[in-house]
Amino acid sequence: MKTISKYLFALLALFTLPNLPLRAQVDSAKVITSSRMIGIGGTNILDTYLSAEHFKGFGLSFLATVERKRPYRRWSTLMEHEANLSFTRDRANSRKELEGAYNFYWGKLYNWSFCDDKLILQAGGVANVSLGFIYNTSNSNNPAQARAHLNLMPTGVAAYRFTLFNKQMLVRYELNLPLVGVMFSPNYGQSYYEIFNRGNYDHNVVFTTFANAPEWRQMLTIDAKLSNSWALRLGYLGNYQQYKVNNLKQHVYTHRFLIGFTRRFSITPRAL
Repeated sequence: MKTISKYLFALLALFTLPNLPLRAQVDSAKVITSSRMIGIGGTNILDTYLSAEHFKGFGLSFLATVERKRPYRRWSTLMEHEANLSFTRDRANSRKELEGAYNFYWGKLYNWSFCDDKLILQAGGVANVSLGFIYNTSNSNNPAQARAHLNLMPTGVAAYRFTLFNKQMLVRYELNLPLVGVMFSPNYGQSYYEIFNRGNYDHNVVFTTFANAPEWRQMLTIDAKLSNSWALRLGYLGNYQQYKVNNLKQHVYTHRFLIGFTRRFSITPRAL
């Protein structure tokens, strides 16, 4: 009886042990969804440090997103690079402002799947680093305003897969809202010469919350699958940033219609 038990145990191990490295290898693999998009649309600017006027025009954007997730894991990592350049004029069409900004978003999202993985919900948060400038071509004194902001933002994502005209589609909505952060801002009537040449600090690093720095960033995209790895992506990106600190007001509202491509692939580490 003992001999038969040994043979049965050896036979069971023969079929199960070779699968253990394979399962570990699959579990350590990364599924990566990467997209590159360009966008064009309207921009609305107000910066009372430079002018009390509202400036409107158009702008261009580049958006790159990367999401990494391991099979059998609930958490995924999201990274987004957003670069903008806008050309605006005042209502009298007599003055111009040039605006540029770079935003980097990095965060973690918890994943839920429903309806046989057709519906994916994600919730978590991202850290946002924002750097930029606004340049007024008419100002001789203090013609430019620097923008620097570090922000923590709760984030939610909803994605749904469906079939349309025999083509696999994916619609995705992402929402980022502000929580807390810090930003750089000159004080009312303070020049950049005073800050950087004379070293006169006047509450130029400001603590921000959703009350004095409300922000609303949303993105809606739809993917049309072209092959096993590639999809055409169309979408809309709205980024509405505004601040009221040091007796100064600023807002930069951008609307972008996006077009680009998405690639989905896996990276599996080599077995030793």
